[in-house]
Amino acid sequence: MSTSRPPRSTGQLPPSSAAQAIVDTSFVPVRAKLLEVAAFLDRVERYGVADDFRCAALRQAAGLLVDGEPERARRILEALSDPTTAPEATSSGKAALGAWQPPVR
Repeated sequence: MSTSRPPRSTGQLPPSSAAQAIVDTSFVPVRAKLLEVAAFLDRVERYGVADDFRCAALRQAAGLLVDGEPERARRILEALSDPTTAPEATSSGKAALGAWQPPVR
């Protein structure tokens, strides 16, 4: 039984038919997710809670989608995540909120 790993990506683009298949199979579900985000932002604005830190973080992260830079998923995840490395002295007991909010000092 072989325990070798599959070869690493060479950074080359897949053949054009495979590249087109990415769009063909993923476009409609991704379009639906984008519409869901837009509808969410419309609702929070309509109900006057668009200034919630999570909504602000989402709008800021959305800007990364169209900035033309690589590694969007990593950068968005980092933008929404707690950047601190030191553990808190005491737990707040709160569950994950989906976006990081600096502690109130």
